[in-house]
Amino acid sequence: MGKRKAKQQDLWVSTSEIPKGASHPFYAKVNEVLQQRHLDRRLEHLCRRFYKPVLGRPSMAPGVYFRMLLIGFFEGIDSERGIAWRVADSLSLREFLGCSVTELTPDHSTLSRTRRLLPVETHRAVFRWFVKVLGEEGLIEGQSIAIDATTLEANAAMRSIRRREDGRRYEEYLKDLAKAEGLENPTREQLARLDRKRKKKGSNQEWRSPADPDARITKMKDGRTHLAHKAEHAVDLSSGAVVAVTLQAADQGDTTTMQPTLEEAQANAALVNERGVEEAVADKGYHSNQVLVDLQGEGVRSYLPEPQRGPRKWAGKQQTQVYANRRRMGGRRGKDLQKLRSELTERSFAHMYETGGMRRTHLRKRNNILKRLLFHAVGFNLALLLRERYGIGKPRTLQGTVDAILLLPIAIAALWACWIESVEDNEPAPNCFCFSHACRADEVFRISTTGC
Repeated sequence: MGKRKAKQQDLWVSTSEIPKGASHPFYAKVNEVLQQRHLDRRLEHLCRRFYKPVLGRPSMAPGVYFRMLLIGFFEGIDSERGIAWRVADSLSLREFLGCSVTELTPDHSTLSRTRRLLPVETHRAVFRWFVKVLGEEGLIEGQSIAIDATTLEANAAMRSIRRREDGRRYEEYLKDLAKAEGLENPTREQLARLDRKRKKKGSNQEWRSPADPDARITKMKDGRTHLAHKAEHAVDLSSGAVVAVTLQAADQGDTTTMQPTLEEAQANAALVNERGVEEAVADKGYHSNQVLVDLQGEGVRSYLPEPQRGPRKWAGKQQTQVYANRRRMGGRRGKDLQKLRSELTERSFAHMYETGGMRRTHLRKRNNILKRLLFHAVGFNLALLLRERYGIGKPRTLQGTVDAILLLPIAIAALWACWIESVEDNEPAPNCFCFSHACRADEVFRISTTGC
Protein backbone atom coordinates (compact mmCIF):
# COMPACT_ATOMS: atom_id res chain seq x y z
CA MET A 1 0.00 0.00 0.00
CA GLY A 2 1.38 3.36 -0.98
CA LYS A 3 1.59 6.31 1.38
CA ARG A 4 0.95 9.93 0.65
CA LYS A 5 4.19 11.90 0.61
CA ALA A 6 4.86 15.59 0.46
CA LYS A 7 5.94 16.78 -2.98
CA GLN A 8 8.02 19.78 -3.87
CA GLN A 9 6.46 21.85 -6.65
CA ASP A 10 8.52 22.52 -9.74
CA LEU A 11 9.72 26.06 -10.25
CA TRP A 12 9.07 26.05 -14.01
CA VAL A 13 6.43 24.06 -15.86
CA SER A 14 6.20 23.85 -19.62
CA THR A 15 2.76 24.55 -21.09
CA SER A 16 3.07 21.38 -23.15
CA GLU A 17 3.24 19.35 -19.93
CA ILE A 18 -0.02 20.78 -18.54
CA PRO A 19 -2.83 18.28 -19.12
CA LYS A 20 -5.50 19.63 -21.43
CA GLY A 21 -9.07 18.54 -20.75
CA ALA A 22 -11.43 17.69 -23.54
CA SER A 23 -13.69 20.58 -24.51
CA HIS A 24 -17.30 20.35 -23.44
CA PRO A 25 -19.38 19.35 -26.49
CA PHE A 26 -22.27 21.61 -25.53
CA TYR A 27 -20.19 24.75 -25.03
CA ALA A 28 -18.30 23.98 -28.22
CA LYS A 29 -21.62 24.12 -30.08
CA VAL A 30 -22.54 27.35 -28.29
CA ASN A 31 -19.28 28.95 -29.41
CA GLU A 32 -19.89 27.67 -32.92
CA VAL A 33 -23.28 29.38 -33.08
CA LEU A 34 -21.93 32.62 -31.58
CA GLN A 35 -18.97 32.72 -33.97
CA GLN A 36 -21.23 32.17 -36.95
CA ARG A 37 -23.11 35.30 -35.96
CA HIS A 38 -19.90 37.30 -35.26
CA LEU A 39 -20.94 37.98 -31.69
CA ASP A 40 -17.60 39.30 -30.42
CA ARG A 41 -17.26 41.85 -33.19
CA ARG A 42 -20.83 43.08 -32.64
CA LEU A 43 -20.37 43.37 -28.87
CA GLU A 44 -17.12 45.27 -29.24
CA HIS A 45 -18.88 47.66 -31.61
CA LEU A 46 -21.70 48.22 -29.11
CA CYS A 47 -19.38 48.73 -26.13
CA ARG A 48 -16.49 50.63 -27.68
CA ARG A 49 -17.49 53.99 -26.14
CA PHE A 50 -17.27 52.52 -22.61
CA TYR A 51 -13.62 51.42 -22.93
CA LYS A 52 -10.53 53.61 -22.91
CA PRO A 53 -8.08 52.79 -25.73
CA VAL A 54 -4.83 53.05 -23.72
CA LEU A 55 -5.27 54.13 -20.11
CA GLY A 56 -5.95 51.80 -17.21
CA ARG A 57 -5.49 48.12 -16.56
CA PRO A 58 -6.42 45.58 -19.26
CA SER A 59 -10.18 45.17 -19.16
CA MET A 60 -12.41 42.17 -19.76
CA ALA A 61 -13.59 41.82 -23.34
CA PRO A 62 -17.38 42.22 -23.84
CA GLY A 63 -17.55 38.73 -25.38
CA VAL A 64 -16.04 37.21 -22.22
CA TYR A 65 -18.52 39.10 -20.04
CA PHE A 66 -21.40 37.90 -22.21
CA ARG A 67 -20.25 34.28 -22.05
CA MET A 68 -19.81 34.38 -18.26
CA LEU A 69 -23.43 35.47 -17.85
CA LEU A 70 -24.48 32.65 -20.18
CA ILE A 71 -22.58 30.22 -17.93
CA GLY A 72 -24.62 31.53 -15.02
CA PHE A 73 -27.80 30.56 -16.87
CA PHE A 74 -26.67 27.19 -18.22
CA GLU A 75 -25.05 26.06 -14.96
CA GLY A 76 -27.77 27.47 -12.70
CA ILE A 77 -25.36 29.70 -10.73
CA ASP A 78 -27.08 32.59 -9.00
CA SER A 79 -24.18 34.78 -7.82
CA GLU A 80 -21.31 36.41 -9.69
CA ARG A 81 -18.84 34.96 -7.19
CA GLY A 82 -20.12 31.50 -8.05
CA ILE A 83 -19.72 32.16 -11.78
CA ALA A 84 -16.14 33.38 -11.31
CA TRP A 85 -15.24 30.35 -9.17
CA ARG A 86 -16.82 27.90 -11.63
CA VAL A 87 -14.94 29.40 -14.57
CA ALA A 88 -11.61 29.34 -12.72
CA ASP A 89 -12.13 25.71 -11.75
CA SER A 90 -13.09 24.27 -15.16
CA LEU A 91 -10.75 23.73 -18.10
CA SER A 92 -13.63 23.34 -20.54
CA LEU A 93 -15.19 26.66 -19.45
CA ARG A 94 -11.79 28.32 -19.79
CA GLU A 95 -11.76 27.15 -23.38
CA PHE A 96 -15.31 28.42 -23.82
CA LEU A 97 -14.16 31.89 -22.70
CA GLY A 98 -11.01 31.74 -24.83
CA CYS A 99 -8.62 31.70 -21.83
CA SER A 100 -5.53 29.51 -21.83
CA VAL A 101 -4.43 27.50 -18.79
CA THR A 102 -1.76 30.10 -17.99
CA GLU A 103 -4.20 33.05 -17.98
CA LEU A 104 -6.14 34.25 -14.99
CA THR A 105 -9.89 34.14 -15.50
CA PRO A 106 -11.92 37.25 -14.54
CA ASP A 107 -12.80 37.40 -10.85
CA HIS A 108 -16.14 38.48 -9.45
CA SER A 109 -15.07 42.10 -8.91
CA THR A 110 -14.17 42.45 -12.59
CA LEU A 111 -17.48 40.89 -13.57
CA SER A 112 -19.50 43.22 -11.33
CA ARG A 113 -17.47 46.26 -12.41
CA THR A 114 -18.15 45.47 -16.06
CA ARG A 115 -21.85 45.04 -15.30
CA ARG A 116 -21.96 48.47 -13.66
CA LEU A 117 -20.03 49.98 -16.57
CA LEU A 118 -22.39 48.78 -19.30
CA PRO A 119 -25.88 50.38 -19.12
CA VAL A 120 -29.21 48.62 -19.42
CA GLU A 121 -29.60 49.87 -22.99
CA THR A 122 -26.54 47.91 -24.08
CA HIS A 123 -27.86 44.71 -22.51
CA ARG A 124 -31.24 45.33 -24.11
CA ALA A 125 -29.57 45.89 -27.50
CA VAL A 126 -27.89 42.48 -27.26
CA PHE A 127 -31.22 40.88 -26.34
CA ARG A 128 -32.97 42.54 -29.30
CA TRP A 129 -30.19 41.45 -31.64
CA PHE A 130 -30.67 37.85 -30.60
CA VAL A 131 -34.43 38.13 -31.04
CA LYS A 132 -33.67 39.18 -34.60
CA VAL A 133 -31.35 36.18 -34.98
CA LEU A 134 -34.14 33.83 -33.91
CA GLY A 135 -36.43 35.53 -36.39
CA GLU A 136 -33.93 34.87 -39.18
CA GLU A 137 -33.76 31.23 -38.06
CA GLY A 138 -37.57 30.97 -38.24
CA LEU A 139 -38.02 30.41 -34.48
CA ILE A 140 -39.98 33.60 -33.75
CA GLU A 141 -43.04 34.91 -35.54
CA GLY A 142 -43.89 37.67 -33.07
CA GLN A 143 -47.58 37.83 -33.98
CA SER A 144 -49.13 35.98 -31.00
CA ILE A 145 -47.58 36.57 -27.58
CA ALA A 146 -48.47 35.53 -24.04
CA ILE A 147 -47.77 37.81 -21.07
CA ASP A 148 -47.33 36.58 -17.52
CA ALA A 149 -45.43 37.67 -14.41
CA THR A 150 -43.71 36.13 -11.40
CA THR A 151 -42.05 37.44 -8.24
CA LEU A 152 -38.32 37.30 -7.50
CA GLU A 153 -37.10 37.41 -3.91
CA ALA A 154 -35.03 40.53 -3.32
CA ASN A 155 -31.61 40.62 -1.69
CA ALA A 156 -32.98 42.41 1.37
CA ALA A 157 -34.47 41.26 4.68
CA MET A 158 -37.83 42.25 6.10
CA ARG A 159 -36.22 42.91 9.50
CA SER A 160 -34.29 45.84 7.99
CA ILE A 161 -37.28 47.87 6.73
CA ARG A 162 -37.71 51.42 8.02
CA ARG A 163 -40.48 53.98 8.16
CA ARG A 164 -40.51 56.30 5.18
CA GLU A 165 -41.24 59.49 7.15
CA ASP A 166 -38.69 59.25 9.98
CA GLY A 167 -36.51 56.17 9.30
CA ARG A 168 -37.53 54.25 12.46
CA ARG A 169 -36.96 50.51 12.60
CA TYR A 170 -39.89 48.15 12.89
CA GLU A 171 -39.10 47.22 16.49
CA GLU A 172 -38.77 50.88 17.51
CA TYR A 173 -42.11 51.62 15.88
CA LEU A 174 -43.77 48.79 17.84
CA LYS A 175 -42.30 50.06 21.12
CA ASP A 176 -43.74 53.50 20.46
CA LEU A 177 -47.15 51.93 19.81
CA ALA A 178 -46.86 49.95 23.05
CA LYS A 179 -46.01 53.08 25.04
CA ALA A 180 -49.06 54.80 23.55
CA GLU A 181 -51.16 51.96 24.99
CA GLY A 182 -49.57 52.19 28.44
CA LEU A 183 -46.80 49.55 28.23
CA GLU A 184 -43.58 51.20 29.38
CA ASN A 185 -41.15 48.26 29.06
CA PRO A 186 -42.86 45.71 26.78
CA THR A 187 -41.37 42.27 26.29
CA ARG A 188 -40.89 40.62 22.93
CA GLU A 189 -43.98 38.47 23.49
CA GLN A 190 -46.08 41.56 24.22
CA LEU A 191 -44.76 43.30 21.12
CA ALA A 192 -45.52 40.22 19.01
CA ARG A 193 -49.05 40.04 20.42
CA LEU A 194 -49.58 43.74 19.71
CA ASP A 195 -48.25 43.38 16.17
CA ARG A 196 -50.43 40.34 15.51
CA LYS A 197 -53.61 42.30 16.16
CA ARG A 198 -52.77 45.16 13.79
CA LYS A 199 -54.07 45.29 10.21
CA LYS A 200 -52.25 46.45 7.08
CA LYS A 201 -48.92 46.50 8.90
CA GLY A 202 -46.79 45.87 5.79
CA SER A 203 -47.81 48.79 3.61
CA ASN A 204 -45.33 49.88 0.93
CA GLN A 205 -46.55 53.47 1.39
CA GLU A 206 -45.22 53.43 4.97
CA TRP A 207 -42.16 51.14 4.82
CA ARG A 208 -39.09 50.88 2.63
CA SER A 209 -35.87 48.89 2.53
CA PRO A 210 -32.66 50.92 2.89
CA ALA A 211 -30.67 48.10 1.29
CA ASP A 212 -32.79 47.90 -1.87
CA PRO A 213 -35.17 50.87 -2.28
CA ASP A 214 -36.68 49.32 -5.44
CA ALA A 215 -37.87 46.20 -3.61
CA ARG A 216 -41.48 46.03 -2.45
CA ILE A 217 -43.23 44.08 0.29
CA THR A 218 -45.36 41.40 -1.32
CA LYS A 219 -46.66 37.87 -0.84
CA MET A 220 -44.61 35.22 -2.62
CA LYS A 221 -45.94 32.15 -4.43
CA ASP A 222 -45.39 29.96 -1.37
CA GLY A 223 -47.36 32.29 0.92
CA ARG A 224 -44.40 34.04 2.59
CA THR A 225 -44.30 37.82 2.85
CA HIS A 226 -40.99 39.15 1.57
CA LEU A 227 -39.30 42.00 -0.25
CA ALA A 228 -39.47 41.16 -3.93
CA HIS A 229 -39.40 42.35 -7.53
CA LYS A 230 -41.84 41.53 -10.31
CA ALA A 231 -40.48 40.03 -13.55
CA GLU A 232 -42.85 39.98 -16.52
CA HIS A 233 -42.32 37.97 -19.73
CA ALA A 234 -43.76 38.28 -23.21
CA VAL A 235 -43.42 34.84 -24.83
CA ASP A 236 -43.91 34.02 -28.51
CA LEU A 237 -46.58 31.34 -28.79
CA SER A 238 -45.17 29.87 -32.00
CA SER A 239 -41.95 28.63 -30.37
CA GLY A 240 -41.87 29.63 -26.69
CA ALA A 241 -39.05 32.16 -27.17
CA VAL A 242 -38.96 35.18 -24.87
CA VAL A 243 -39.74 38.33 -26.87
CA ALA A 244 -39.55 40.86 -24.01
CA VAL A 245 -38.55 40.98 -20.33
CA THR A 246 -39.39 43.79 -17.92
CA LEU A 247 -38.72 44.19 -14.20
CA GLN A 248 -41.21 46.28 -12.26
CA ALA A 249 -42.34 47.01 -8.73
CA ALA A 250 -43.83 43.96 -7.03
CA ASP A 251 -46.75 45.90 -5.56
CA GLN A 252 -48.10 46.94 -8.97
CA GLY A 253 -51.04 45.04 -10.40
CA ASP A 254 -50.99 43.07 -13.62
CA THR A 255 -53.26 45.56 -15.37
CA THR A 256 -50.69 48.30 -14.65
CA THR A 257 -47.54 46.44 -15.71
CA MET A 258 -48.96 44.92 -18.91
CA GLN A 259 -48.61 48.07 -21.02
CA PRO A 260 -44.81 48.55 -20.64
CA THR A 261 -44.21 44.86 -21.40
CA LEU A 262 -46.46 45.00 -24.46
CA GLU A 263 -44.65 48.10 -25.76
CA GLU A 264 -41.31 46.34 -25.36
CA ALA A 265 -42.68 43.27 -27.14
CA GLN A 266 -44.04 45.41 -29.97
CA ALA A 267 -40.65 47.02 -30.53
CA ASN A 268 -38.86 43.65 -30.57
CA ALA A 269 -41.50 41.93 -32.73
CA ALA A 270 -41.12 44.69 -35.32
CA LEU A 271 -37.59 43.38 -35.93
CA VAL A 272 -39.06 40.03 -37.00
CA ASN A 273 -42.21 40.96 -38.91
CA GLU A 274 -43.61 44.23 -40.19
CA ARG A 275 -47.02 43.89 -38.54
CA GLY A 276 -45.70 43.33 -35.03
CA VAL A 277 -47.84 41.83 -32.28
CA GLU A 278 -51.39 41.05 -33.41
CA GLU A 279 -52.67 38.83 -30.55
CA ALA A 280 -52.09 39.15 -26.80
CA VAL A 281 -52.91 36.29 -24.41
CA ALA A 282 -52.84 36.51 -20.60
CA ASP A 283 -54.60 35.17 -17.52
CA LYS A 284 -57.63 36.72 -15.84
CA GLY A 285 -55.48 38.91 -13.60
CA TYR A 286 -54.81 41.14 -16.61
CA HIS A 287 -58.50 41.59 -17.49
CA SER A 288 -59.90 45.09 -17.11
CA ASN A 289 -62.03 47.40 -19.22
CA GLN A 290 -59.20 49.86 -19.78
CA VAL A 291 -56.73 47.15 -20.79
CA LEU A 292 -59.14 45.86 -23.44
CA VAL A 293 -59.69 49.39 -24.76
CA ASP A 294 -55.93 50.04 -24.95
CA LEU A 295 -55.29 46.76 -26.76
CA GLN A 296 -57.93 47.49 -29.36
CA GLY A 297 -56.53 50.98 -29.81
CA GLU A 298 -53.15 49.45 -30.66
CA GLY A 299 -54.70 46.97 -33.10
CA VAL A 300 -54.07 43.93 -30.89
CA ARG A 301 -56.71 41.24 -30.43
CA SER A 302 -57.08 40.26 -26.79
CA TYR A 303 -57.62 36.79 -25.35
CA LEU A 304 -58.08 37.45 -21.64
CA PRO A 305 -60.31 35.25 -19.43
CA GLU A 306 -62.95 37.29 -17.66
CA PRO A 307 -63.20 36.84 -13.87
CA GLN A 308 -66.56 36.45 -12.16
CA ARG A 309 -67.56 40.00 -11.25
CA GLY A 310 -71.35 39.81 -11.15
CA PRO A 311 -73.57 42.39 -12.84
CA ARG A 312 -71.67 45.04 -14.77
CA LYS A 313 -72.32 48.77 -15.18
CA TRP A 314 -71.09 49.80 -18.62
CA ALA A 315 -69.65 53.21 -19.40
CA GLY A 316 -68.87 54.55 -22.85
CA LYS A 317 -67.55 52.13 -25.47
CA GLN A 318 -66.00 49.63 -23.06
CA GLN A 319 -68.89 47.23 -23.42
CA THR A 320 -68.00 46.54 -27.06
CA GLN A 321 -64.41 45.54 -26.26
CA VAL A 322 -65.46 43.33 -23.32
CA TYR A 323 -68.05 41.48 -25.40
CA ALA A 324 -65.62 41.02 -28.29
CA ASN A 325 -62.98 39.58 -25.94
CA ARG A 326 -65.61 37.30 -24.36
CA ARG A 327 -66.62 36.02 -27.78
CA ARG A 328 -63.02 35.27 -28.76
CA MET A 329 -62.40 33.43 -25.49
CA GLY A 330 -65.40 31.21 -26.14
CA GLY A 331 -64.02 30.07 -29.50
CA ARG A 332 -61.69 27.20 -30.24
CA ARG A 333 -58.69 29.42 -30.93
CA GLY A 334 -59.04 31.23 -27.63
CA LYS A 335 -58.98 27.96 -25.71
CA ASP A 336 -55.97 26.68 -27.66
CA LEU A 337 -54.05 29.91 -27.04
CA GLN A 338 -54.76 29.69 -23.31
CA LYS A 339 -53.33 26.16 -23.22
CA LEU A 340 -50.18 27.37 -24.99
CA ARG A 341 -49.91 30.33 -22.62
CA SER A 342 -50.01 28.20 -19.49
CA GLU A 343 -47.39 25.85 -20.95
CA LEU A 344 -44.88 28.22 -22.55
CA THR A 345 -44.81 31.08 -20.06
CA GLU A 346 -44.37 28.74 -17.10
CA ARG A 347 -41.61 26.96 -19.00
CA SER A 348 -39.67 30.20 -19.37
CA PHE A 349 -40.09 30.89 -15.63
CA ALA A 350 -38.87 27.38 -14.76
CA HIS A 351 -35.75 27.60 -16.94
CA MET A 352 -34.77 31.16 -16.04
CA TYR A 353 -35.60 31.26 -12.34
CA GLU A 354 -35.76 27.72 -10.99
CA THR A 355 -33.00 25.83 -12.82
CA GLY A 356 -31.41 29.12 -13.91
CA GLY A 357 -30.85 30.19 -10.32
CA MET A 358 -32.55 33.60 -10.35
CA ARG A 359 -35.56 32.96 -8.11
CA ARG A 360 -33.67 34.79 -5.39
CA THR A 361 -31.59 37.70 -6.62
CA HIS A 362 -28.09 38.43 -5.34
CA LEU A 363 -28.09 41.92 -6.86
CA ARG A 364 -29.77 45.06 -5.66
CA LYS A 365 -31.58 47.85 -7.51
CA ARG A 366 -33.79 47.29 -10.49
CA ASN A 367 -31.31 48.10 -13.28
CA ASN A 368 -28.70 45.64 -11.99
CA ILE A 369 -31.24 42.83 -11.74
CA LEU A 370 -32.69 43.63 -15.16
CA LYS A 371 -29.24 43.24 -16.74
CA ARG A 372 -28.99 39.67 -15.45
CA LEU A 373 -32.58 38.94 -16.52
CA LEU A 374 -31.95 40.13 -20.07
CA PHE A 375 -28.94 37.86 -20.47
CA HIS A 376 -30.82 34.99 -18.85
CA ALA A 377 -33.47 35.50 -21.52
CA VAL A 378 -30.74 35.51 -24.19
CA GLY A 379 -29.50 32.18 -22.80
CA PHE A 380 -33.04 30.78 -22.83
CA ASN A 381 -33.52 31.81 -26.48
CA LEU A 382 -30.08 30.48 -27.37
CA ALA A 383 -31.05 27.14 -25.82
CA LEU A 384 -34.06 27.01 -28.16
CA LEU A 385 -31.79 27.54 -31.17
CA LEU A 386 -29.35 24.86 -29.98
CA ARG A 387 -32.18 22.42 -29.34
CA GLU A 388 -33.51 23.05 -32.85
CA ARG A 389 -30.09 22.44 -34.44
CA TYR A 390 -28.47 19.79 -32.27
CA GLY A 391 -31.24 18.37 -30.08
CA ILE A 392 -29.67 19.53 -26.79
CA GLY A 393 -30.51 22.83 -25.16
CA LYS A 394 -28.54 22.64 -21.90
CA PRO A 395 -25.26 21.04 -20.82
CA ARG A 396 -27.00 18.80 -18.26
CA THR A 397 -29.67 17.44 -20.59
CA LEU A 398 -28.11 13.98 -20.98
CA GLN A 399 -27.59 13.36 -17.26
CA GLY A 400 -29.22 10.11 -16.24
CA THR A 401 -29.38 8.64 -19.74
CA VAL A 402 -27.07 5.79 -18.73
CA ASP A 403 -29.40 4.92 -15.85
CA ALA A 404 -32.34 4.82 -18.24
CA ILE A 405 -30.49 2.44 -20.56
CA LEU A 406 -29.62 0.15 -17.64
CA LEU A 407 -33.18 0.16 -16.28
CA LEU A 408 -34.85 -0.54 -19.60
CA PRO A 409 -33.88 -4.30 -19.84
CA ILE A 410 -34.97 -4.82 -16.23
CA ALA A 411 -38.34 -3.25 -16.90
CA ILE A 412 -38.83 -5.32 -20.06
CA ALA A 413 -37.96 -8.55 -18.19
CA ALA A 414 -40.38 -7.70 -15.37
CA LEU A 415 -43.13 -6.90 -17.86
CA TRP A 416 -42.53 -10.19 -19.70
CA ALA A 417 -42.65 -12.18 -16.43
CA CYS A 418 -45.91 -10.48 -15.50
CA TRP A 419 -47.36 -11.34 -18.93
CA ILE A 420 -46.31 -15.01 -18.69
CA GLU A 421 -47.88 -15.33 -15.25
CA SER A 422 -51.19 -13.91 -16.49
CA VAL A 423 -51.21 -16.30 -19.49
CA GLU A 424 -50.61 -19.34 -17.27
CA ASP A 425 -53.52 -18.30 -15.01
CA ASN A 426 -55.79 -17.69 -18.05
CA GLU A 427 -56.41 -14.12 -16.97
CA PRO A 428 -56.26 -10.94 -19.00
CA ALA A 429 -52.91 -9.22 -18.82
CA PRO A 430 -52.91 -6.66 -16.02
CA ASN A 431 -51.51 -3.19 -16.42
CA CYS A 432 -48.33 -4.02 -14.58
CA PHE A 433 -46.05 -1.17 -15.52
CA CYS A 434 -46.56 2.33 -16.74
CA PHE A 435 -43.72 3.95 -18.68
CA SER A 436 -43.55 7.72 -18.92
CA HIS A 437 -40.76 9.72 -20.49
CA ALA A 438 -39.74 12.38 -18.01
CA CYS A 439 -38.11 15.27 -19.85
CA ARG A 440 -38.11 17.93 -17.18
CA ALA A 441 -34.75 17.40 -15.54
CA ASP A 442 -32.78 14.26 -16.22
CA GLU A 443 -34.45 12.58 -19.24
CA VAL A 444 -34.89 9.17 -17.63
CA PHE A 445 -37.67 6.59 -17.76
CA ARG A 446 -39.65 6.49 -14.56
CA ILE A 447 -41.22 3.13 -13.80
CA SER A 448 -44.16 2.91 -11.45
CA THR A 449 -45.87 -0.34 -10.50
CA THR A 450 -49.57 0.32 -10.75
CA GLY A 451 -51.21 -3.05 -11.31
CA CYS A 452 -49.07 -5.81 -9.76
